Order: sequence, then C-alpha cells, then structure tokens
Amino acid sequence: MSRVEIQRDGLTLVGERLEPFGEIYDMAILFHGFKGTKNDPLIKETANKLWEENVASVRFDFNGSGESDGEFKDMTILNEVADAKAILDYVRTDPHVRNIYLVGHSQGGVVASMLAGLYPNIIKKLVLLAPAATLKSDAQKGFLQGVHYDPKNIPDSIRLGKFTIGGLYLRTAQIVPIYETAARFTGPVCLIHGTSDTIVSPGASKKYHEIYQNSTLHLIDDASHSFKGEYTSQALQFVVDFLRPAQFY
Repeated sequence: MSRVEIQRDGLTLVGERLEPFGEIYDMAILFHGFKGTKNDPLIKETANKLWEENVASVRFDFNGSGESDGEFKDMTILNEVADAKAILDYVRTDPHVRNIYLVGHSQGGVVASMLAGLYPNIIKKLVLLAPAATLKSDAQKGFLQGVHYDPKNIPDSIRLGKFTIGGLYLRTAQIVPIYETAARFTGPVCLIHGTSDTIVSPGASKKYHEIYQNSTLHLIDDASHSFKGEYTSQALQFVVDFLRPAQFY
C-alpha cells in the first residue's frame, strides 16, 4: 500500500493505492460516502478483496474529509465530482493500468455514476453500492438525515451532529442532474442495495436499474445502508465477481 497525493484547484487530495502483481492490471477507483473517509470499513475491505483478485485500487478522501484539504462545510456534489475527475486524470496517466473501474458507496455512488456518465468512453465498469440519489428529492423537501430546513429559504449552513453542512451543498443538491448524467454511461453496471436501508431507499437503485442499458441489480435481504456484519461479505462478493479479471487476455 502506498500513500498518494494529487492536486485539485489548490487542494491536496490524499489517497491510498493498492497494486497487485504484474506489469499491467485493471484499477478500481473507490469513492466513499457522505461524512465518510477512504478508510471506511466497506471501502477498505473492497480494496483488499479486489487486491486478492489482482485488481489494483485507489481510494481518496474527498475535499473536506479525512486527510484531504478543505472544509466539510464547503463540500458539494459538484466539487466531489471535480475531485473524482482529478483522481481519474491521475489514474489515466498510469501506463500500467489497463481498464478503469469505478466503485462508489452512498453519495460516492452518486459521484461515481455521474463521473461514468461524463466519461463513458473511459470507464469500463461501474459498481454502485446503495447509491444515494435520493439526496436530490430529500433536498427538495428540506430534509437531510433527520434534520429539517426550509427548502425555499435555505440557511447558510445546518448542523448534522458534529458536521456543518453548507448551504451551497443543499442548494446544488436540489438541482443536480444525477440520473440524467448517469444515463450517458452504457457499459456494464452492478447495483447493490440492502432492503433494510433506512438512509437511502432501495428505490434509488431500482431507478438506476431502469435508466441503465446494461445493469444488474442485487437486493440483499435485511442489509443496512453500510452492509455491516454478515452482509459485508455478500456485498463484496457481488463486487468481486463483477470486477474479477478474465484469466486470459
């Protein structure tokens, strides 16, 4: 494992890279969710499992999270997409990388789906774990993980536990074209969602499944939003099976 630092508009984004054996390999870019980091158990375990299958990975903290520069209150979906584009640029310069995959959990799934839609000719496969596309309808209603606000008079910030959420995040969340952008990706997509997810309705993944031309939807009975406990291995098995390299090239 090696530490990686890249620049995006004056901010340093910090990540971890895992490389398998061989001179040429596929690489997955892993995106964490809202209030998460690159070392969230699900993200870290995904990287480890892919490494066992000889798939490389990089996972970065988005701006304002973990070790990366920036303030969390300045984070928006759109600047996370900008982070993701910078990470993609970094991976694209690597002569060892053959195919580029995206794997995103929760809000990271939204970012992954939009990046794939913006670069459909670059991304080979896409995995969305409980993608939080409901963040848009929640913002239109003035609701964020138990906190209510006036959606027509959005405050400069709101508090969510120890986190301060900026008003620009809420304003852009109301209008961000999630599904419209995502639908531009026509490659293979693996959708994974828990039926007991109380943070993001499984309906979000079902809608993705409707808009995609080449997707598979896996609903894991009783799994929560983070696929904790016994459900982690089930979710990761779907990811690994989908991204496992063919034996011969």
